[in-house]
Amino acid sequence: MMEELSTAYRIADLADRDEEVLRTAEKEAADRQHAKGKLTARERIDLLADPGSFVELDRFVRHRCTDFDMGANRPYGDGVVTGRATVDGRPICVFSQDFSVLGGSLGEAFGQKVIKIMDLAAEIGCPIVGINDSGGARIQEGVTALAYYAEIAARNVHLSGVVPQISMIMGPCAGGAVYSPAITDFTVMVDEISHMFVTGPEVVNAISGETVSRDDLGGATVNSAISGNAHYRATDEHDAIDWVRTLIGFLPANYLEPAPEYANTASQELTRQDLALDELIPDAQTRAYDMRQVVEAVLDDAEFLEIQPDFGPNMICGFGRVEGHSVGVVANQPLRMAGVIDIHASEKAARFMRFCDAFGIPLLTFADVPGYLPGREQEHGGIIRRGAKLIYAYAEATVPKVTVVLRKAYGGGYAVMGSKHLGADVNLAWPTAEIAVLGAEAAVTVLHRRVLRDCPPTERDALRQRLVDEYRRQFASPYAAAERGYVDQVIRPATTRLEVAGALRAMRTKRRRPPAKKHGNIPL
Repeated sequence: MMEELSTAYRIADLADRDEEVLRTAEKEAADRQHAKGKLTARERIDLLADPGSFVELDRFVRHRCTDFDMGANRPYGDGVVTGRATVDGRPICVFSQDFSVLGGSLGEAFGQKVIKIMDLAAEIGCPIVGINDSGGARIQEGVTALAYYAEIAARNVHLSGVVPQISMIMGPCAGGAVYSPAITDFTVMVDEISHMFVTGPEVVNAISGETVSRDDLGGATVNSAISGNAHYRATDEHDAIDWVRTLIGFLPANYLEPAPEYANTASQELTRQDLALDELIPDAQTRAYDMRQVVEAVLDDAEFLEIQPDFGPNMICGFGRVEGHSVGVVANQPLRMAGVIDIHASEKAARFMRFCDAFGIPLLTFADVPGYLPGREQEHGGIIRRGAKLIYAYAEATVPKVTVVLRKAYGGGYAVMGSKHLGADVNLAWPTAEIAVLGAEAAVTVLHRRVLRDCPPTERDALRQRLVDEYRRQFASPYAAAERGYVDQVIRPATTRLEVAGALRAMRTKRRRPPAKKHGNIPL
């Protein structure tokens, strides 16, 4: 008995317990997970964190449930690994659900561990990364399991805008578990192994008679391209983790700190990539070009991390750096639907901009927009209410906002894409910009319909073209807006990188406080 109380015995006992968790249980986890083509909870953390930086918390936590013979199965950790670590030397908190232990199901002890690490992230002010791979609520623990789904979601809400929150879906995520990732700032899924849905195929079939596969209901492609729940669709788990590491590098630790600053290696002279912008805009109005060429020309080292590339592809959103400082980029994509704004594009950009504003990341907008997408489908889908989110996000943001108009900026599209009227700080335009209520073709049809109607048919096309050219010269240019101060500068395309860098540099010390209130009421 005395031997069991000795220091040597207790140290050996600790080693035995560590061996049970880190060797025996991990080997069993590896056997199960690798057979499915998946990594273990600990392997995922090891890939995410800097080598040797992970400090595990609550390794020996076990559930206290005795119903349904659960008392005979009380594994250490209770199905989730939690702790703190660093990514590129910067602190993060992380939890990783372990599907090999009780199916990764959430119970009381599991939930308490997750809440504890989330609270730690709030206290020390660092990002929280949640790796999801769970069978759902632990049925044996009843309502207690459900309570902790709500507790975790409440923490997500309270941490929103305080520290960055990132979710990785590395297996199933269903039922009440889906709402935590939905609240977090960024969600990453993996082809073939990730699934996220409120109700699974079996329940759908039982209720509606519909037969649908897990992939078609809530696979990575569906969530990234159709529903927009996922911000990145990875090819495998290594790709997902690499993307998250890159993302963290653009973000501040919390809302009180600036994003990481890197050395400014950008040339102060015009480069070949800069000069190529002088020839980017086609003379033919109906020809498109790739907006990414402009984005990459302006950003340091042409490095751009796009967010939700598969969802609302007519709007480009993502992170880059200008002179070593992080910026959030929002841009119309003329290659997709002529860069028109629809429901998906509006909601995608609005949420991205609100994240940037919450964490002090300046917004850089590139506009080439014919307006909002017309049609019954959009109207019935709520384009008025859902399109207003984009206006709300721009007007609400107090971070530095720089806008460049490249070509089309018509009607409501002009107003909403970072116009001076919504609070943009610096508005630049290329000489190819056409800022007007309507495009020249549509404007002539409305303004001169009687003249065109009365014109002999043989002369109508020539007359229309002359009226279009006159309208374009008089109204479809940046100069009418420049005369009124709505455009601060009309610039040569090749100088865009230098002008944007100068504008953001000047606005770096901007301070603007919103009106005092509890909170606004965005049209959700």
